[in-house]
Amino acid sequence: MKRICIVFFILFSSILIAQKKKKDTLPKPKWKIHGRFGFVFNQSSFTNWSSGGENTIAGDLNVNYDFNYKKKNINWDTRILTGYGLSHLSEKGYRKTNDRFELNSLLGIKSGKNWFLSHFVNFKTQYTRGYNYKTIPEGEPVSDFLSPAYLSLGPGMLWKKSDDLNINIAPATARLTMVSDFFSGKFGVDEGKNTAFSLGFNLAGYFKFSLMENVEVENVLAVYSDYLEKPENIDIENQTNVRFKVNKHIKMHMTFHGIIDDNASSKMQFRQLFGLGLNYSFHQKVTY
Repeated sequence: MKRICIVFFILFSSILIAQKKKKDTLPKPKWKIHGRFGFVFNQSSFTNWSSGGENTIAGDLNVNYDFNYKKKNINWDTRILTGYGLSHLSEKGYRKTNDRFELNSLLGIKSGKNWFLSHFVNFKTQYTRGYNYKTIPEGEPVSDFLSPAYLSLGPGMLWKKSDDLNINIAPATARLTMVSDFFSGKFGVDEGKNTAFSLGFNLAGYFKFSLMENVEVENVLAVYSDYLEKPENIDIENQTNVRFKVNKHIKMHMTFHGIIDDNASSKMQFRQLFGLGLNYSFHQKVTY
């Protein structure tokens, strides 16, 4: 019940803050493409520092790509989210701070005002092996490339107010979880197998708005409940990005990323990132 309350709180609080309508003076574009590159760098160094300290260097690279297509009653949105980050601690070596690849594609056929018959595809995984360094000095492997990897797809209904505010409801979503032999028996996959199939309810929401001048907030929500096994254990993933614009290419970035997934961990997973870095739009195109 608590998880359901969290979902509705995030969902409706986002909708209530929606921006005011703006009249379009140009015809609606057929294609909108936007590729963004972001790099955050942090460094600290200590020499004969009486209160102590540990030398660190950290970098985080993110590349996001948005493809939005509209023609008559057809709406097709595709988003690629990818990032990788490393930190180096003196005498401890390198530690992974970010590792993500996610592809979202959502096709809609208009059926009414702001409503579409939809079908979505989502794929997510990570690039390299991850470790839990709290277990033993060498670290215990907890993930690897394509292990786990999640492929979800299914029909549903899309409510889309704009490219910055939409909710997709897919009550018959198929999900395939894939792992290597090393991770067999984890992430909801039975021992001795490499895949697990589930069928459930999926809700995905996206909301972006300007909090104030030069401050942009982006919120991405995903909810999943498996009909075939413990449907009351709802998986929730929410990521909030806050961007503070300094100038055209420099922004201060804050990320709050939380995951509740009993198959991956019995506790809530949380990741937070804060830094000042370079942001660059390397591909931005609008076709009418």
